[in-house]
Amino acid sequence: MSDEQVPEELRGPDSPAARFGASMTPRASAKTLQARLIRKERENLDRVFASFETEDSVARAAALIAGARRRFIVGHGRSAAFAHLLDLDLSHGLSQVWLIDGQSTRGLDVLTDVRGTDVLVAFSMRRYRRETAGLVQAFAARGGTVVVVTDSAEAPVVEPASEAVIVPTDSASVTDSATGIAAVIHLLTALTTASAKGSRRRLTERESLIQEMGLYI
Repeated sequence: MSDEQVPEELRGPDSPAARFGASMTPRASAKTLQARLIRKERENLDRVFASFETEDSVARAAALIAGARRRFIVGHGRSAAFAHLLDLDLSHGLSQVWLIDGQSTRGLDVLTDVRGTDVLVAFSMRRYRRETAGLVQAFAARGGTVVVVTDSAEAPVVEPASEAVIVPTDSASVTDSATGIAAVIHLLTALTTASAKGSRRRLTERESLIQEMGLYI
């Protein structure tokens, strides 16, 4: 999506405190602010979908994830929420999906046993977290495949990656937009599940277990 990327100087400050003064007018009415936010989010989504109709980074990323033996997902700070969502969605139809959360699965442990058939999906949005960049670099150096979802072609996680999905996140709010990232997660899940071996069987078995265990009201 690099051809559609907003120049860094036009994206506004990278801290919520600075963005408040730069992009939000304290005296603006709620209706005015809401209209401005909706307009910007609609623009972001239009750019996301228009871009992916003409370039294939999401499809290539999905193919790498589907073809891996083990799939690790990571994100720190705000990006941890995106990593958690992809982990939940991919786990419906795929086996061997692990969220590196620093507790049940730790990055250091993963790095001690990286295999050439492993893939790491890393979410890294500004302000870019040092631990994510370090993990991506180390995982790639040990022969694993890295897919990154980020907001700039200049992000520190892009250079070591086998595939980078660049998502616009410019916003009229105090935080960068998550709308396009959520859309990309949805696309990645659908494309990966559709092409991964055993997805149909796994989904069917999962639904049977849900019914058997009475998980939902």
